[in-house]
Amino acid sequence: MDKNEPLKLSRENLFQLPQEQLVDMVIEQGESIQELKKVITELEAEVKRLKVSQSLDSKTSSKPPSGDILKKPEKKEDNTNSDPEAPKRKPGGQPGHVGKTRKGFGRVDRLEILRPEVCSCCGNACFVTEPIKIETQQVAQLVERPIEIVEYHRHTCLCGNCGTEQTADWSINMVPGQDLGINLQALLGWMNNYGHLSYEKQQELLWELGKIEIGVGTLVTTNERIDAAISKSVSDLKDWIQDNQPNIHSDETPWIVKGVKEWLWIFANTDFALFHAADTRSRAELEMILGPNYNGVLSSDDYSVYNGYDVKAQQKCLAHLRRHFKKLMKLPGLNNLKIGEAFVKLIDEAFRHYAEFQQEQDILDFFSWASEFKVKVESSINEWIDTAGGEAGKLLRCLRDKAHQWWYFLEHPEIPPDNNQAERTLRLAVTKRKVSGGSRSMERFQHTANLLTIVQTCRRQGRSVIEFFEQALQAIVNPKIQAPSLIP
Repeated sequence: MDKNEPLKLSRENLFQLPQEQLVDMVIEQGESIQELKKVITELEAEVKRLKVSQSLDSKTSSKPPSGDILKKPEKKEDNTNSDPEAPKRKPGGQPGHVGKTRKGFGRVDRLEILRPEVCSCCGNACFVTEPIKIETQQVAQLVERPIEIVEYHRHTCLCGNCGTEQTADWSINMVPGQDLGINLQALLGWMNNYGHLSYEKQQELLWELGKIEIGVGTLVTTNERIDAAISKSVSDLKDWIQDNQPNIHSDETPWIVKGVKEWLWIFANTDFALFHAADTRSRAELEMILGPNYNGVLSSDDYSVYNGYDVKAQQKCLAHLRRHFKKLMKLPGLNNLKIGEAFVKLIDEAFRHYAEFQQEQDILDFFSWASEFKVKVESSINEWIDTAGGEAGKLLRCLRDKAHQWWYFLEHPEIPPDNNQAERTLRLAVTKRKVSGGSRSMERFQHTANLLTIVQTCRRQGRSVIEFFEQALQAIVNPKIQAPSLIP
């Protein structure tokens, strides 16, 4: 029988084969079975990994909340065991919430008196001059022409005394040679960098408000002009934060420039927000903004760039750590579920007590709890670290070796235990990235970072972004006007 021909396996055929050939067939099939088992094991591991990856959300990974998908359970939840007397939380304001009632706008631009014209009873049009009741309501209205076209005539005159020719100054509300006034340019800058309005939609808005047609090129130039006007303010802020900030929150997010992934960094606290456009996610970018060493507390996630950086102290984000343990609970492995549940409970306790301290400001009570909490964390690590699997062991070793970074806030409660300052500040940039799709050049990318710095810093300082843009534009036209500063 030809060995190259496929053999039909039947009892009759097998009985006719010599013993040597049967042995070869058994060995060959055994090797095939081992290879298939190996492939099956790899595929099963891949399926488990994909299942875990598919089930990850913003609570168990670094995915943004906007990417979460609400999943409807296949089976209706059984509420028979729930407490029927437990109050259900209704949507809207909760008990104890201090409401806000509008008490007017603080100014009145125009007063309009409404009097009855015709009596609905007898048809008479004559009414007593003094009203018997007056009801008042302030309403913000869109005026008929929110955009007005102003034609300036600049005169040059002879001095009646000495005969010298004297030319009047242009208005401080305009840029000589530009069709758009400074306040309108500032509004367009706000809509572009905070309102996320594309140039095409800005064109449509200008037509709706003032029936004026402006080219896209003019809008692009306007945005570039605003960036040039505020660049010194951003540069001064960069120089200032290295030496004057006791705590800075840092994070980074990808940014697409001509199809290539670059990085947008954020350095922020309660008084400012500095965006930095970079082509790497390396330590060099961190040192470019904060210097080779930073004499303050750096709050960040556990990304490797921040590890080993020369700082006074670090506070790593407990919210990220919680996500790691939530993800661990979904991974197959020895004791992963129990370890994840134990440390999620500890982290929740830390957040709860820190929130109570923020409200009550009882420092002695906080320190008393903190000393007991540190002992509890250390004993939990010692309890599980020897029985933990690969991923769990990695997390526990990180908690043990970097305890001074994860729990810095326990001894210094003025430093928050999370990195929300940076993450929340980045959301504006992430939204703009989704709307615009990125930038067309590194220069445009840097412009975006500078303009976002102005927007977020002004919001933190309670200042008007549009007024900041106006003053910056006026300063480049009129040397008598001082450029605005971001330094609080």
